Amino acid sequence: MALVHYGCGDQLGPTWLNFDISPILRIARLPGGKLLSALAGVGDAFPPGVLVGDITKAPLVAPGTAAAAYASHVLEHMTLEDCRAALTNTYRMLAPGGVFRLIVPDMEWRARLYLEELGRGDPEAASNLMRYSILGQERRLGVVRRLRKAFSGTSHLWMWDFTSMSHELKQAGFVSIRRCQYGDAANPLFAEVENPDRFWGTVDSGARYPELAMEAVRPL
Repeated sequence: MALVHYGCGDQLGPTWLNFDISPILRIARLPGGKLLSALAGVGDAFPPGVLVGDITKAPLVAPGTAAAAYASHVLEHMTLEDCRAALTNTYRMLAPGGVFRLIVPDMEWRARLYLEELGRGDPEAASNLMRYSILGQERRLGVVRRLRKAFSGTSHLWMWDFTSMSHELKQAGFVSIRRCQYGDAANPLFAEVENPDRFWGTVDSGARYPELAMEAVRPL
């Protein structure tokens, strides 16, 4: 049974199929692509073995053949429509009993922090919410920076809290939906792809907040 890690970046699991859809990866895998990436100033951040695959288009392996799937800080870079397609395709590729674990930035603590700052009369409250959510654009970008941003796909397109993500997972067919923590997966192979730092978000003050980590199961 396959283990599927999508949006892997440079965090590869040795026994997992590691997929990414970054434009940097797509270009780097073309003939002469590494040179094009270097000219654009983005380099090739992907080690050998990373596969090109778009979970929003179709399951990344044959339906019903994956024992587990993992996506860390990936779904927030998708439109709402694409995120729903990704959850549906993740469900389809999992075998009955297959486990999906995900991490996204938690909109709830960001909203609570915004309200706290607003209550103190902090004039930066709204701007901080935008910064901590990586929404909007703070300054005008030159040609090179615009190119790098387009290549990297770092902007957040949709934000989630536990209630909204739980609803989307249920709509896709998942059950046994819960918050999870680093290291609490029943399958020890998740340790190959999970990075403890990705379970936390940090703000300018240095305070750390838990991000939204969840686990869901395709029913038997």
